[in-house]
Amino acid sequence: MGETEFVIEPGRQDIVMTHVFDAPRDVVFKAITDPNLIPRWWGPRQYETIVDHAEVRPGGRWRFLNRDAEGNEYGFHGVYHDIVAPEQVVQTFEFEGMPGHVSLETATFEEVGGKTKYVAVSVFQSVEDRDGMAQSGMQEGASETMDRLAEVIRGL
Repeated sequence: MGETEFVIEPGRQDIVMTHVFDAPRDVVFKAITDPNLIPRWWGPRQYETIVDHAEVRPGGRWRFLNRDAEGNEYGFHGVYHDIVAPEQVVQTFEFEGMPGHVSLETATFEEVGGKTKYVAVSVFQSVEDRDGMAQSGMQEGASETMDRLAEVIRGL
């Protein structure tokens, strides 16, 4: 599997995540935006992912739930601000367990030699919010999510 790289520089409000997928960008874009595929890769394996709704269009809302083995649910939601297939997705992201801490995420898809370079830039409202996310174990969960996404993409 490809390695997921993170750039988390001190004193900044952003996190940059990069992963190269061994597939054309239209396939990667489809896997990321298709509500029927999202439950197969979104979040760590220990959770079941439920797509409550995903209106993949500018102004559309999304909400996903992670459910653990005991039935506890953890909600995440946001708004799609821009969708340019197969080049870019801009959306907000908020963990419902910490309301008011919203990040703006811009994902770009660049085709490089038959592969797709995926770059996600998350901008937080403050350095403290960004640091909290970085310290939450986010890198482990995001790396596992990218590995799961690569598995789904290989099957498309």
